[in-house]
Amino acid sequence: MPAQPAPLPVPATVPGSAARELGPRQGHPVVLCHGFTGTVQSLGRWPDALAEAGYRVDVPRLPGHGRSWRWANRTGWQDWYRATERSLLRSTVDSPAVVGGLSMGGALALALAIAHPRRVAGLVLVNPAVRAANPLVPLAPVLRHVLPSAPGIASDIADPAAPAEIAYDRVPVHALASQLRLWSGVRTRLGEVTCPVLLLRSATDHVVPARSSREILQGVSSPDVTEVVLVRSHHVATLDHEAGVVCSESTDFVRRVLG
Repeated sequence: MPAQPAPLPVPATVPGSAARELGPRQGHPVVLCHGFTGTVQSLGRWPDALAEAGYRVDVPRLPGHGRSWRWANRTGWQDWYRATERSLLRSTVDSPAVVGGLSMGGALALALAIAHPRRVAGLVLVNPAVRAANPLVPLAPVLRHVLPSAPGIASDIADPAAPAEIAYDRVPVHALASQLRLWSGVRTRLGEVTCPVLLLRSATDHVVPARSSREILQGVSSPDVTEVVLVRSHHVATLDHEAGVVCSESTDFVRRVLG
């Protein structure tokens, strides 16, 4: 009988990547989701700004993230979705929440709005990903059998003075293939999204194409949709020149939706 491979030891958690819960316990709930290969740190002051405005903010760390790309390859979109769903269900015992997400976190936020329309009162999407700019990404389901990782996509930030994004320096290809299934499922059900939507997108984004935001804006059934174009920022807008715009626009939107 062939020997079984040794189990992969659990890697240490990357500093700055821990899940966060902040804001007053009696505040209306907000759930924020980080992106693929990133961590909670990539959201910058976004959670803090909402907490300072009086909202109770829950920011889960997605399974497989904040440790190592090899660890991420052991997870898939169902794991990431369940983690965000747990945060939503925990946060919305008494009242619905606004859910926000950066990049893949935006796809997870859309998935939550589709599955739990009574619990999601509104969406804030920052450079949401349901498509990729790299033409090789659709090949991930095939490449995963021969290529465990690819060069990383972190820190697409225009501001040279901004902090670097804490994210993997390699893309876990098996996990990437799973992300494609998440995107496909969300795209086919965009019409089921009926809650108010605030979408902030960067004019220059080297990770997610403009087509991704257009498809979302055209696909949702929400009568209340606002688009804000960030002209000085790249993909990780929450750490970039217009991070303050993300915070202020989000706070105004949440206040309008939740009170």
